Amino acid sequence: MPYGLGRLKIDGAMSLVVRWEIESLVQEAVRRAQEVGRIPPVALPQATVERPQRQEHGDYASNIALRLARAVRMPPMEVAQVIAEHLPPSTMVGMVEVAPPGFINFSLAPEWLASQVDQILAEGEGFGSVAMGCGEKVQVEFVSANPTGPLTVGAGRGLAIGDALARVLATAGYQVEKEYYINDAGTQTESFATTLYARYRQLFGEEVEVPPGAYTASYVWELAEEIRQEWGDRFLGAEGPYPPEIHEIGIRKMLARIRDDLALMGVEYDSWFSERSLYPETFQKAMEILRQQGFVAEKEGAIWFVSSALGEDKDNVLVRSNGKPTYFASDIAYHYHKFLERGFKRVVDVWGADHQGHVPRMKAAVAALGIDPDRLIIIIHQLVTLKRGGQEVRVSKRAGEVITLREVVEEVGADAARFFFLSRAPQSHVEFDLELAKRQSMDNPVYYVQYAHARMAGILAHAAERGLDGSHGDVGLLREEAELALIRQLVRLPETVEYVARKLEPHVLPYYALDLATAFHDFYERCRVVSEDVALSLARLKLVKAAKVVLARTLRLMGMSAPDRM
Repeated sequence: MPYGLGRLKIDGAMSLVVRWEIESLVQEAVRRAQEVGRIPPVALPQATVERPQRQEHGDYASNIALRLARAVRMPPMEVAQVIAEHLPPSTMVGMVEVAPPGFINFSLAPEWLASQVDQILAEGEGFGSVAMGCGEKVQVEFVSANPTGPLTVGAGRGLAIGDALARVLATAGYQVEKEYYINDAGTQTESFATTLYARYRQLFGEEVEVPPGAYTASYVWELAEEIRQEWGDRFLGAEGPYPPEIHEIGIRKMLARIRDDLALMGVEYDSWFSERSLYPETFQKAMEILRQQGFVAEKEGAIWFVSSALGEDKDNVLVRSNGKPTYFASDIAYHYHKFLERGFKRVVDVWGADHQGHVPRMKAAVAALGIDPDRLIIIIHQLVTLKRGGQEVRVSKRAGEVITLREVVEEVGADAARFFFLSRAPQSHVEFDLELAKRQSMDNPVYYVQYAHARMAGILAHAAERGLDGSHGDVGLLREEAELALIRQLVRLPETVEYVARKLEPHVLPYYALDLATAFHDFYERCRVVSEDVALSLARLKLVKAAKVVLARTLRLMGMSAPDRM
């Protein structure tokens, strides 16, 4: 796999992961078959267990017979049959079938499925937690936009991805820290401060030429006016392109706006790390390691990282001829600090599409520092296209400029923004239909999922008014196919958490939420919950309560609310 956090431990999982249990059954069956001589004693491959695309093939399927066939010199179907015959007994598995060309298909036992309703309610809000991380320290750094402008729609996608990943990794047993890297040094902030000071002087009637590469958006005027209101003419007449105070005030004010945007999305960081704090000490330590390892060279008046020695196409500048470090040099020092000073075992960086070319050299730099480059996982997310009524939206109605994240969230809400940003794999482009996101109808996936939760809450409230709460319901009465289909989706949550934590693919969450909502809506249409049959009503109320627990947990993993009313 291209990136991911591995399955570090399966014993002691807080919630049962069905796929792991079936993998264990298969491995034990092969071992037993080898003990009695039915399968030759060869090294066993990992028992791959997946969910079949078609329901008639069961709930899970293993391809281990296909993987073993050549080594044991037996037909795959024969290997599969032998393994099936040696499976240890399990209350979880109801039926086992061998299917061409050598799959072993497993169907979950209806009685076991029904029993999981009680298990889910016993675990409550902790259901879905999986002990695979063993407390390993993982940092997730995401967005980290330059503090020179408001957050963009693209940054919003990074927020949704990074925050959901951090939530899932914590649920999977990792010790997770979410970090925002403040790029408060370098040419971008210098250009921002120069522009801000020019606007400030213009507010006092001075004729000042705006420098090349200036920030032309209206928010710079707004910041300049705030500074004029707070500080008056205090900064007029300064030498150079801007006084240092303007740089500090501008960055501070811009960060305050960014924090407000983050709060609107419901994102909180554990730490905010300043790029300037890397200088000089951390930067010098990182450069010294590179020098000692022979990865630093001086040429053309500059200091270079000899990345060509690590397979890169070209070397990269670390310190320019004017003595100023490059953005790349800061990144090396920053990752030195993450791994070697703060001791993170894994670092997950979530970057925008414009950073794609930065990935190989960053991996090379980490390797040059003596760190296994596989410990650095970089997720690149593609762009977001906003649409309204089938037409692409490029410009803000409010300011005639690029649309900000705040405008989108204020229009459609944080829940819808998160769901749509997460709805595709990071490497895929996202088309965000603003009109669809606001629509209160079942064709809006956000409404469809959240309405399922509201419907669950409504059923439970209606039952409570009639004196029914389902606490003593007999789950053994849950035998209808729609009931069992819903439970099948419920027990998938721990498996979904494990998959997202292992593969780092948070787009799986909205797909799971949709599957769960669909199973519930189908159950609702087919099975009357509160009826004249009190015993069955109590059992179904217990199922609704379990479904509400699972759907609410899923929504929270995406950073979304679970409304009781719509």
